[in-house]
Amino acid sequence: MEIGFGNGEHLAAIARQRPGWGCLGAEVHTPGVGSLLLQLLETGTNNVRIVHDDVVTWLQTLPEALLQCIIIQFPDPWPKKRQQKRRLIQPDFAALLCRLLVPGGELQMATDWADYAEQMLAILNATPGLQNTQPDAGYAPRPDNRILTRFERRGQRLGHAVHDLCYRRLT
Repeated sequence: MEIGFGNGEHLAAIARQRPGWGCLGAEVHTPGVGSLLLQLLETGTNNVRIVHDDVVTWLQTLPEALLQCIIIQFPDPWPKKRQQKRRLIQPDFAALLCRLLVPGGELQMATDWADYAEQMLAILNATPGLQNTQPDAGYAPRPDNRILTRFERRGQRLGHAVHDLCYRRLT
């Protein structure tokens, strides 16, 4: 599952690479949903289902241990101090993501905002049931499955370093 898939280029690429997988994508931005649908239509990819709604509410309805992998790339950083309470990665949401992963399932995240990366790292390292895949409990190398997206290229142009995080659900 990819949460906040933007224009869908990453989710479409994964779905094409792994036709045997059932892929889920969640996005509230209607043009992004349309973009993904066009990509899937053009390539004949049919293993993706889309949630075009508030993903938090929807995820709360799902049973435990359902997903092998959850990907969140470049979530809205809400950079102003007064906005940071709106950031997606908060303790309750991290616990929900952990609950949805199968034991051994992987949570992959990336951001190009250093202070958000620090917040994400602190929250996820403190989430019971999640284990950072890095021995030093720090940032991870870029996962092999993550393609360079438009959002990441924009961050690079702005001189932002990308911080990847990777966690596994404990049994």
